[in-house]
Amino acid sequence: MADATNNRVPVNGQCPQPDLCPLDEVRAGTSVRIKQLNGAPELTHRLRELGFCEEQRIKLLMKHTNVICQVCNVRLGISKQLAGTIMVEPIPHGQQPLPSQQKAA
Repeated sequence: MADATNNRVPVNGQCPQPDLCPLDEVRAGTSVRIKQLNGAPELTHRLRELGFCEEQRIKLLMKHTNVICQVCNVRLGISKQLAGTIMVEPIPHGQQPLPSQQKAA
């Protein structure tokens, strides 16, 4: 069955708001919010165990053969294929930073 979200193309390396796009299509350095995990239940379960949960804020750090993200104050590398199953939306500039970037009070 075809996924309707696969035909959405990022504009200038960014997701066209408010639409979703796959994590592997986001420009490095962009902070995003995970909105949907696509894939087999055992795969999505494992992604959630790693911290890739719906509504989680992450930052895409690097894109090469693999995708490196900052998730819950930890850098994690996943394959581009796996990143393609994670649907995200961009976080507008001016919203709260990632928890690792917040200073203790």
